[in-house]
Amino acid sequence: MTEDTAVDTRPTVDTRPTKIMYVAEATAHGGRDGYVTSQDGQIELKVAMPPELGGHGNGTNPEQLFAAGYSSCFHNSLILVGNREGYDLTGSTVAAKVGIGPNRHRGYGLAVALSVSLPVLDADVAARLVDAAHEVCPYSNATRGNIDVTILLG
Repeated sequence: MTEDTAVDTRPTVDTRPTKIMYVAEATAHGGRDGYVTSQDGQIELKVAMPPELGGHGNGTNPEQLFAAGYSSCFHNSLILVGNREGYDLTGSTVAAKVGIGPNRHRGYGLAVALSVSLPVLDADVAARLVDAAHEVCPYSNATRGNIDVTILLG
């Protein structure tokens, strides 16, 4: 199990891209009680505040979208590092839980828990691949030091 905490003791590594290879574009209309669209038309989703935050919940929400993006990106990074080392990760999964709540600065913050399943690998190899994926994944690099990310290997 690996975990990012508010205090990251690792040396600062510049994880900014050296070349932009793709740009995603989306537009929000109406905030948390509206809809979102992507420039290419692939996304047209109703957005609604979840009941836990006082809404009716009749739509997706930014936390679900972030969970979907992070889990798919982390899983792809895991497959990439696994393939580089000769492992077939067929049957592996990554699930993300994204929590939201008030922070100490009158705003809101996020926390992420990633649950990784690598049923065909022994625990040591799986942990090594998860650690490597966490260094490769753009979502991990973007959130490192900004929000708590817990990775559970099971």
